[in-house]
Amino acid sequence: MLTAHLPSGFIAGRQAQRHRTIPAAMPVALVASVLPDADMIWFHLVDHGSLHHHRYWVHIPAFWAVIAAITLPLLWRSRWRVTAILFFAVIFLHLVLDTVGGGILWGVSFSDRLFSLITVPPDHGHWVASFLLHWSFGLELAIWVWATWLWRRG
Repeated sequence: MLTAHLPSGFIAGRQAQRHRTIPAAMPVALVASVLPDADMIWFHLVDHGSLHHHRYWVHIPAFWAVIAAITLPLLWRSRWRVTAILFFAVIFLHLVLDTVGGGILWGVSFSDRLFSLITVPPDHGHWVASFLLHWSFGLELAIWVWATWLWRRG
């Protein structure tokens, strides 16, 4: 996914807002939807693109599973429990969306392979053009349409 992480977080946040018991649902969902891509700062400024950014710890599902396993029991009896569940659910939504064409290390303890559902061939001069002109970009557009529809509905 190139562009649909924030709108997917908006969709999750809007759905969570239907339950008035989730404090800060929308900001939490929006932050979580793009948090794994914070590694792009390191990728560009320090690593200079030498390693695929989906190999950094913030894109590894096992990392987030461990953090969730530590955090959720600590918050289980607090009013922030459901908000924390939302946070981790949206993090994993980001990773699932990246699995479509970008590849994620789902088997990190057993394999160093990036798993993806489809391969976007480098048919165009730049990798971004290849993604934008691939049929799978329709999924991103559908997420944008859904988010826009929810936003316009108020």
